[in-house]
Amino acid sequence: MSVPNIFQRCAGAAVDSVQAIRARRTAVALAGLFLTLTAAFGYISLGTFGYNPVRATVGLRIQLSESGGLLASQDVTLRGVQIGKVLAVQVDGDGVVAEIEIDPDLQIPKDAAFRVSGLSPAGEQYLDIRPANGTGPFLRDGDTVSATQTDIPVQFHRLVTDAEGLLAQLDPAKLSAMTKEMGVGAAGPEKLSAIFDGGIFLISTLDSVLPETVRVIRNSRTIFTMVSDANSELLETATDVREIVAGANRMEGGYRQLVGTGSRPLTALDAVIADNSETMVQLLGNLTTIAQLSYVRVPALKALFPPLEQRGSVIDAVASTFRDGGVWEIVDPYPRYSCDYNLPRRPPSQADFPEPYRYTYCNNPDPAVLIRGARNAPRPPGDDTDRPPPGHDPLATTDPAPVGPNTIPTPYGGPPKNLAPPPK
Repeated sequence: MSVPNIFQRCAGAAVDSVQAIRARRTAVALAGLFLTLTAAFGYISLGTFGYNPVRATVGLRIQLSESGGLLASQDVTLRGVQIGKVLAVQVDGDGVVAEIEIDPDLQIPKDAAFRVSGLSPAGEQYLDIRPANGTGPFLRDGDTVSATQTDIPVQFHRLVTDAEGLLAQLDPAKLSAMTKEMGVGAAGPEKLSAIFDGGIFLISTLDSVLPETVRVIRNSRTIFTMVSDANSELLETATDVREIVAGANRMEGGYRQLVGTGSRPLTALDAVIADNSETMVQLLGNLTTIAQLSYVRVPALKALFPPLEQRGSVIDAVASTFRDGGVWEIVDPYPRYSCDYNLPRRPPSQADFPEPYRYTYCNNPDPAVLIRGARNAPRPPGDDTDRPPPGHDPLATTDPAPVGPNTIPTPYGGPPKNLAPPPK
């Protein structure tokens, strides 16, 4: 008898297996159905629910001021893309701690912002991660994110509560009038749609700069509170301003007359400036010299015109001499020293009006001489005008008066008889 080869043995085993399965086809069908259910459940768990018991994860603890509606098993996203799940939300002291797990292949910077957001006002919250940059250091397994990096949305009940004050300020009668006016014309729905579109655009713009918007609202609250506290003063100010405007309105004719007749004096002033344009520079220089001299002697001028609360000025002394129906005077027979300036004298009746000497200083340095003179006048620190400058000419005179087109010559003996009229 020949020994069967390997192919015959395999074929015999296959025939025996088929016969055995045929004899127990019910049990085999149940086993196949169980395997199919097991494979389908594994596919759903791994693909749909994202559950993979062999996958490694990174666990983090997120500190929140309040939950903001965040619950366990909700999504954790990175700029809107799901990367993990919320494992638990627990109370921790004054705040809330959310335990999450994320994909270990993603690197989240430690300074990233975590925000609880909602897909709709009805709920469906999720935790969104918004890193500012992609540089490290990065979060590791077991790290805790502080509450300063987290943000939660405004709760719906708080929004409704805060909106009550705004709704209370709306006038139903005015709203009814607005809706009626909207419905009068054929373009009413388009206008209402434009209003809502503009409101949505405004809200979205304010949401993009939320910190600045909140800061503006808080500062505006302080300003409006101050305005409300000063309501009575503002009413009085408005009343006074109205009276001022009414008075200005009553004087409108006078203002018009002033504007109409004011051009003539201005024209005359312009003509004066034009006639003296050649000597105006020298005149301004002389005014500058006068201003400088006046500034140096401001203390002496203050002594002549002191404030009302002070006494003892020269004017008060002169006024005190006239009292009790007479003039009172104190006579001092003691002779006073007079200083000789040692300059050539000119008769005061000289017709050509000579310029005065520039340096008229007393040569006697005694402080008892000319107590009220220029030598002892109060001066600012560093001022040396109480003595002539070094190397000065004692016979020097002041600058002659500027000569213009309207100047009348004054030679010695008086002006000429046949004086030509000034040029026009």
